[in-house]
Amino acid sequence: MVLTDYKGMTVAELTNLRGLLRRSSSEYSVVKNTLAKIAAKDTGVSSATELFTGPVGMAIGYDDPVLVVKRVLEFTKTNEKLKVTGAVVEGKLCGLQEVKEIASLPGREVLLAILAGAMQAPATKMAQTLSATVSSFAYAMEALKNKKTMSEQGIVDSH
Repeated sequence: MVLTDYKGMTVAELTNLRGLLRRSSSEYSVVKNTLAKIAAKDTGVSSATELFTGPVGMAIGYDDPVLVVKRVLEFTKTNEKLKVTGAVVEGKLCGLQEVKEIASLPGREVLLAILAGAMQAPATKMAQTLSATVSSFAYAMEALKNKKTMSEQGIVDSH
């Protein structure tokens, strides 16, 4: 969840922001501070109650917490009226600098792919090692068989 100050924005600008977020399985809502403080009580968002002052809008991401942060910061580059005041990511209150650092992270799908690759790598290496061991054993057995066949036929190896 990204908290913003939307003071000075027009309805059309807020509509553009909502459209951008909607395409990312996120939404943007203007909130009443008193109601937001009550709703946040005893939840993972309770750490953000100090930010519920002035005109507050919340961008909430449903699938990927990094993606909603990226989209809001992307929008602030084209509209300077929208100010990010903080964010709550995985229950932790983050300041503007932390929000920018989070936005630099790869998205959820990319992180999952990296994790899957990291988990798959040891199994792949083990399979390759076992395959190489079996292949080496098979070559050794073939060489032994050839040597035995040659000695039975009276062919002597000059080595």
